[in-house]
Amino acid sequence: MPGRSPRPSRATGIFAYGAAAGLAVDLLVGDPRRGHPVAAFGRAAGRVEKALWHDHRGWGALHTAVCAGATVAAGALAARTVRGSRAASVALTAASVWAVVGGTTLGREARAIGGALAAGDLEVARERLPHLCGRDPQSLDGPAMARAVVESVAENTSDAVVGALFWGAVAGVPGLVGFRAVNTLDAMVGHKSPRHRRYGWASARLDDLAGWPGARLTAVLATVAGGNPRGAVRAWRSDASKHPSPNAGPVEASFAGALGVRLGGTLSYAGRVEHRPVLNGEGRPVEVADIDRAVRLSRRVTGLTLAACVGGRMIASALKRRNA
Repeated sequence: MPGRSPRPSRATGIFAYGAAAGLAVDLLVGDPRRGHPVAAFGRAAGRVEKALWHDHRGWGALHTAVCAGATVAAGALAARTVRGSRAASVALTAASVWAVVGGTTLGREARAIGGALAAGDLEVARERLPHLCGRDPQSLDGPAMARAVVESVAENTSDAVVGALFWGAVAGVPGLVGFRAVNTLDAMVGHKSPRHRRYGWASARLDDLAGWPGARLTAVLATVAGGNPRGAVRAWRSDASKHPSPNAGPVEASFAGALGVRLGGTLSYAGRVEHRPVLNGEGRPVEVADIDRAVRLSRRVTGLTLAACVGGRMIASALKRRNA
């Protein structure tokens, strides 16, 4: 329609430049060492839990609504405040992307553990493993730690990068910060401990819903970016549904197939032993060198995610203008 303000195109440009700038900052410096916004959110969510906790799903749902809702509202207010300035909007998007993605720190931690394993220093590897995942490091030998690292790189590529960028492309700054809030709440209360079995139910289910599109996009892009597309598709189709997590399954299976390794099996969380199905049973056992391969695959997936999200916004904007 003549005279209509081209807001979709402007919003697409803001997201594209802001997301690219935020990823560039993350690549150069990683996560902020002090005053990380996600850590501040975690402390605030912990205080809300202390005030609201009851062994009941309803109280847990209220906790999720308060924490995630307040974060989305704060993101929307910030975006509204700067919407009159394109430069300020790009800067806010860049800062939000930097705050919520963690690809560079993920790679650094994974490679640090890989370096310790390559040097035969299992104690150092065990000390660093909790920075990356919640496994019980004392119960793991070298090969088991290498497998845990590769699985964590795969899952966190979806949770810490792709999912956030997807929701940023859909809903801007509120989508970016809202997704990370939901993901953080799941990490805090979504596990099936006696205290959180009921209270964390809403956070876990909301994280499953919010993570669903990002996990499938991660699996698709890992298939494209990996060195074995047929193996990735085969592992995804045959093994993803066996995983207890509806979102980690496709991601870990596609990474396993793309890298040609075997993931899954017995693991231990907080003293609880789980016997998970094997993903990509045709692959070989994970080796230390596969950690670096997984990190490089994660970075390629990150670049493709940015391109896919910007391209998706451009197509949506063009369709809106055509139908206007």
